[in-house]
Amino acid sequence: MIIPLFILILGLLIGSFLNVCIHRIPLNQTVVTEPSHCPVCGRRIKWYDLIPVVSYILLQGKCRFCKNKISIRYPLVELLNAAAYLLIYNTYGLSVQLLGMAFLVSALIVISFIDFAHSIIPDRIIVVLLIAGIIYSFFNNSITILEAVIGFFAASVPLLIIAVLSGGNMGGGDIKLMAVSGLFLGWKLILLSLILGSCIGSVIGIILIVLKKIKLKQRIPYGPFLSAGIFISIIYGQDFLRWYLNFYK
Repeated sequence: MIIPLFILILGLLIGSFLNVCIHRIPLNQTVVTEPSHCPVCGRRIKWYDLIPVVSYILLQGKCRFCKNKISIRYPLVELLNAAAYLLIYNTYGLSVQLLGMAFLVSALIVISFIDFAHSIIPDRIIVVLLIAGIIYSFFNNSITILEAVIGFFAASVPLLIIAVLSGGNMGGGDIKLMAVSGLFLGWKLILLSLILGSCIGSVIGIILIVLKKIKLKQRIPYGPFLSAGIFISIIYGQDFLRWYLNFYK
């Protein structure tokens, strides 16, 4: 009980930092040295107003100083990151995989919210994931370094081909995201992630078209769908692969 509680609290705290990244990275602002402040009035936020979820509830979703509304995104990201950490812990236990997958998923949350709001996947996040993925591949005993290297190309190359053939309808950020994620997952799970992400994106895209929320050829951010596919593969990928192999046997 103590370890899951610790992971829950850690997930909430890191989720708070992820909110800083989501807000500042698209603005090319530092996420480390500048203190937290209200984006509307600019007043520095006190430490007791930075308690994940709790402060949002106590402040009734408003800035203590200017009373402007605080986006529901802030507690949502904190809870989402904490829940993801618990699921990863439940899947991998206390292991190197727990650290690697938690790091990847936190980055995916940042990427998803930025891509949804601004239709970009910042290169600075990709670079961080690339470095982390290379380091992680040397300590990850669940896949070999060769599998990680193949994973780098397994999903990114098909997306690159699609981008070339479609005249650039597939964003370069999506290609780079799948490449660096392949270092963490290996070629089997990254291909599964691509399939799942494509299916999720297609279903949601069709629903939005039917509801007339978007037009038939309108581009929508694909990063959140790919991220969802990666996360599902992280939690259930091995079970799916075992089922798939047993099905054919």
